[in-house]
Formats: sequence, structure tokens, C-alpha cells
Amino acid sequence: FRILQHFHTTAEDYTVIFTSGCTAALKLVAEVFPWIPEGTKQPSSRFCYLTDSHTSVVGMRGITASMNVLSVPIKPKEILLLEKNRLPAEEQNCKTPHLFSYPAQSNFSGTKYPLSWIQDIKSGKLCPIKTPGKWFILLDAASYVSSSPLDLGVHQADFIPISFYKIFGFPTGIGALLVNNRIAPFLRKTYFGGGTAAAYLAGEDFYIPRKSIAERFEDGTVSFLDIIALKHGFDVLEKLTGGMEKIKQHTFALARYTYTVLSTLRYANGAPVVRIYSDTDFSSPDVQGPIINFNVLDENGEVIGFSQVDKMASLYNIHVRTGCFCNTGACQLHLGISNEDIQRNLQAGHVCGDDIDLVDGRPTGSIRISFGYMSSFEDAQTFLKFIMTTRLSKLDTEIPFQSSVKKLTAESVSEDHPPFNSADKLSPIPRISDRELGNNSTLNWQPLEAEAESIRAAVSETAVPTCRRGDKPITVTNIYLYPIKSCSAFEVTEWPVGNQGLLYDRNWMVVNQNGVCVTQKQEPRLCLVNSSIDLKQKVMVIQAEGMDPISVSLEENTGKEAVICESKVCSHRVKTYDCGERIAGWFSMFLGRPCRLIRQSSDVKNSLHQKNIKGLASATNISLSLVNEAQYLLINVASILQLKEHISARLEQTLEIEELIGRFRANIVISAPESFEEEEWAEISIGALRFQVVGPCSRCQIICIDQQSGERNKELLPSLSAARGRKTNFGIYLMNQPLHSSFPDVLSVGSQVLPVLKENTEIQPPTSSEEKCSG
Repeated sequence: FRILQHFHTTAEDYTVIFTSGCTAALKLVAEVFPWIPEGTKQPSSRFCYLTDSHTSVVGMRGITASMNVLSVPIKPKEILLLEKNRLPAEEQNCKTPHLFSYPAQSNFSGTKYPLSWIQDIKSGKLCPIKTPGKWFILLDAASYVSSSPLDLGVHQADFIPISFYKIFGFPTGIGALLVNNRIAPFLRKTYFGGGTAAAYLAGEDFYIPRKSIAERFEDGTVSFLDIIALKHGFDVLEKLTGGMEKIKQHTFALARYTYTVLSTLRYANGAPVVRIYSDTDFSSPDVQGPIINFNVLDENGEVIGFSQVDKMASLYNIHVRTGCFCNTGACQLHLGISNEDIQRNLQAGHVCGDDIDLVDGRPTGSIRISFGYMSSFEDAQTFLKFIMTTRLSKLDTEIPFQSSVKKLTAESVSEDHPPFNSADKLSPIPRISDRELGNNSTLNWQPLEAEAESIRAAVSETAVPTCRRGDKPITVTNIYLYPIKSCSAFEVTEWPVGNQGLLYDRNWMVVNQNGVCVTQKQEPRLCLVNSSIDLKQKVMVIQAEGMDPISVSLEENTGKEAVICESKVCSHRVKTYDCGERIAGWFSMFLGRPCRLIRQSSDVKNSLHQKNIKGLASATNISLSLVNEAQYLLINVASILQLKEHISARLEQTLEIEELIGRFRANIVISAPESFEEEEWAEISIGALRFQVVGPCSRCQIICIDQQSGERNKELLPSLSAARGRKTNFGIYLMNQPLHSSFPDVLSVGSQVLPVLKENTEIQPPTSSEEKCSG
């Protein structure tokens, strides 16, 4: 009753059928609508839908196709031509049922489509397509009713799916389908679940449905506890706001203010800061909802990828939605993406929901902000301040850093003008003590020098760098491993290499009481946890200020007491086991919250965290530890130095190079003559080891955390973006292509790096949908 009251109708006209959500309600309509398929004596049914519809609406065509019913998409502009489809009077008496679906409000742009279409189509004044029959209306009201009143006493659609959490934020596991009682008797149901039958026989084909429409279609036990909560939700909403009309006016006022300011933002050269995708000018809440869809532009009018903007927004505690918002039709329309573009983007590795925001320089999606009844004027100002702070900086118009290798390959440079080697000016970097290795700095499994040299020579012969200027060598200056994911670095001078990367690198991770990985994004103090590996004693020692040191054996616990569980790292499933109560108590005390330490299981049959790497010739599947994206991350000191100058100038404070190296959490630090030349490499060899470059590392907010203090400075990520020219890439991912030799592979400081330049100078970003540097 309370639900029907909210929509200004009664049980005489409508029935509420509870579902698990709006999507389930739409699926139910497709399954039970009285379709007449092709091939019968009667004219067949049609399912028509507006292309500006949610995926869950478009997906109904999968069910209608299985019933041999044609689906017809209709573009919003074509609606204006519907009057031409009016049928002659003799054909208007046909009773074939057709279904037309459209959103009351676009979830992409906030455009409100006329509710008058309901009556116009049902009366025959408008006709979606020129075919005889009777039209029924499915009004997708999920987005609309979150901030606008819907009067079903006036606008009597036949089916109205709704989602309650979009109205007042709770509960998330329940929705409803409001069904006009005039269509209800004609709906067909094939499956019958618990509670829907008046009587049936198990041994014969006999079934009588319940008379109540709701009981007939609510299979099994409904979420009755959440249903009880709905009344309180509606009551509180009314009490706090005074009703949906006031919510409508309030949210629209915020959206209009934000739209107006965004529309006027300009760079110094007059270029707009954003491109807004809208069908209205935000003049009236009757035609526009509180949604603003846009992309951020640079000074040259080029789109800045939505994933980069999303990362920046998170630093300001602003949540935005990005992508196509489960509305491909509207996304294509507003962004000018063709059907062929969609298919090409898929071939390029882009799928719905990932963070590949640009393909060939063109956006694959956009950014959306929405206002609700709890939104305030201060929220709108905070968002606008974020845009102006990150885009209208005085240094944003500087020439972005680019690799100088491209210039070198295109221009002839005098050989008597030696290149600047940034490492020559680099002050010594204080090293994390290898205290657990003691004086055993020379490892006893070092290969025979003759065998090592022969393999290095073989590698060097096949890895001669081409198109590199000068003869200054590239060397490894630092090696870091991170035994515990997201904790402090452990620096070494040489270290064994396993089949997942540096031995013991990110073999452990901290999880919360729900088993979800905890990183510095949630707990910046993780960077204060120091873990060191003692290969001789076969232990990992964990230390933190104010805590007694604690050790963990490197020997894997394979006994019966080991609790094997499945965890997720950036959507990859990995087998892990718990390290016990003692270490769990240590981390819980230090972080002040319940958490545990888990380790990746070495059970090869069950635990391999594998990734298909496009173009990697040595193996189809590469085994990973608990890293997000690749086995190794490499950065260049020369690139750090150039970045340091820009960021220091932007922040008006001097940053130490050691601090920046720490923030970028690399495994391998090299000293190359040219800044950012590493982005032009396809392969590298270091000593006897050979690596393939997977792609650039797209940085996230972790670089904003000082790894020595745990303090945040949210200006670091925008500064990196400004320095790199709309990108937050820094460093490259590597995968090891191991040599088949009789001795263990070792990575050592001082080793020479021999790169091979790639033919195509543009590195494609990784295809994972997660941020890549959170470990």
C-alpha cells in the first residue's frame, strides 16, 4: 500500500510484484508478456525500445528472439516521426500485443522523455512502427523516480520497474515491478516456484496458479525483512525532504548551477575545459534530471581519459561514474561512436567497465555526476573546485614531458654533443638495510662465471639496442622487493629470480575480516611496516615503530592445520592460506582494526595466478604473485629527475629524489641517459635475464602517500598528469622470459641493461579494469 501511495495510485489499478531488482523486473516482463511469434496466422508481436535505454532493457531482446519475436530499436529523434506511422482506422482494431519500452529519464544524460507518450501511443496518436496491433508501454522509471514524482493515476503505463535503493539508498537487494491490473490477466507464466501455486500434482501435468497477481509471480521467499524496511524508507524520505516534488526542485537547482559554471570554464586560450553531453540546456526540471554527463578536455580540445579524471576525483573524496553507464545507445549517440568503433575497441582489448578510456585518441566513454536528495550546494562547489584546481593550474599549459627518443630517431644529432646522463648528478640513495642477510652479501648459489658470461654474450648478441644515441651504458641502480603487498620496500643489491618475479616479492598480503585485500588506499600506515627476508635463516622479519619485531617462516605451511582460502587480486583469483593468529594479532594491533596476513599458496595445481599477456612469446600464461598486473615494475632515474623538477615547481617545494623513487614503488630502478626512453623499449636484457615490456604503469593515488611517513599529498597525482600531458603513466611493466639454464637466475645492482626498441612507438595500456599500482 505504501509503495502504491508513493506513486499516487491504488491496488485497484496496480499490483506490486517484488523482485530482486529492476533488472529482474525487466526480465520478468520479457518472459510473461503475451507475445505472438512469427509464423502464426495472426500478425506477430513486436518489441520496440528506445536506443537510449539501459542494458537490461536492450537485453530483453534475447528472450524475445528465443520466442521468435522481432525487436526494433528506435532512436530518440525518430520519435518525432511517429505520427507518420498512424494506422488507418480499419487496422486499428487488431488485437496483436506489442510492447514499447522507453526510460522516463535517461540514465546517461538525465534527459526526461515525455510521460505523455504513454497515452499518445496507447491511443494510437503515436505509433512506434507501422504495424497493426495494440501497444502496451513499459516505462523504465528506475532513474526517474530517484529524484522526481511519478503519478501513475495520470500516466498509466502498463509495466513500471523500479529500484528502491535508487530512491533512498536502501535496501540494495530488492526492486519491484508495478503491473497495471488491466494487462495482468493476460500475462503467461511457465515456471512456478514455491508459493505461487494454488494446487499442482507432482505426477501429472496439473497446475493451478494463485489468484493474486503478486503471489503468482513472486517465486520463492521474497526478501521480507527488506520489504518491512521500505515503509520506514518512504516515511523518512517524506519527513526529511517534504516529498518528491521538493527533491525534484532541489536536485535540479544543484545540477543547473553546476552545469552553468562548467559550461563557462575556459582555459587561458579560450578553449572549454569540459564537453557536456546533453539534449537540453538545463532550463527546466520537467525535461532534465539532476545528471551531468561530460568529458574533461585539455587546452587543445583533446579528451582527457575518464579513468585519469576518476583517479583525481578520488583524491578529493568525490565519487563519479565513468564509462558508458550500461547505456551503449546513448553513449554512441553523444560521443559519436559508430558500431564499427565499438567492435574495433573490443578488438583493442576494451570491454564494458574497464579503464581503457581512450582508443586511438578517441574516448570510449565519459564521466557522470548525479545529485540526490542528500546533496548540498557545498557538494556542487567542491566538485567545481576540483575541476578548476586540477585543470586551471598556471602550470597546466606547459609542454608535457615526452620521450626524447622519438625526437632522436627523427632528427640527426651531432655525435660530438654527448647526451646528458641524469645519473651523473644523482646523489647517493640511502639503502634499506639488508640486516637479515647479515654479511652474506655474496650468495652461495652464484653461477659459474664462465657459464654466466657465455649466456650473457648470447643474450647481448640478440639484444643489441637500435636507434639509441651515444655509448653511455644503462645500469641497474636499485632493486626492491615488497614481500608484503602494499607494505614497505626491502632493498637488496642482488636477489634470486623465481618464476613469478623476484623471489618472495608480494607473496603475502594483509586482508580485512571479510578477506578483502587491504592496501595503502585504505590504510596508508601499511607503508610503515618493514619486512625483510633472511634467506639463510629462512624467515621474514616484520617490524614497525612501537611494535616488537615478529618473524614468519619462509617455509610454506602445508600441514593439515593450514586453512586454504580463495582470494582476489584485481579480479584475479588466487589460492592463499592464513598465517595464523599470532601474526594476525600483530597487524590488528598496529593498524587498529581486525585484519590477517595471508600468503599465496605454492600449490601449482590450484594456486597459479596467471595472466594472458598479448604478444609474449615465451609462454601462453605467465604466473604472477600477488601483484596487480605484471611481474616487475621498472623506473628510470633520468625520468624521475625530470619529473622532480616539474612537481617541485608546481608544489613550490623541493622533493628529494629518494622520496619520489619510494612513491613509485618499483622493483628495478635504472640509470639511462635519456628521460622516458624506457617507454620506447620492446624488450630488455639484464645480465642473463631477458624481459619483455608489457606496457606503461598507469598510476593511482598511492603515489600521493609519502612512503616514509604515511602522509598524503593529493597534489602529486594531478602534478604527474600535468607533467605527462593528460596521462598518469610512469614506469613500465616487465615480464620475465627465463633462460633455460642450469643455475638460478640472479638480478644484481650494477648489471648492464640492454634494450631493444619497439617498431611501434606507442605502448598500449594494460587491459585490466583495476588500477595498476596499488601494491
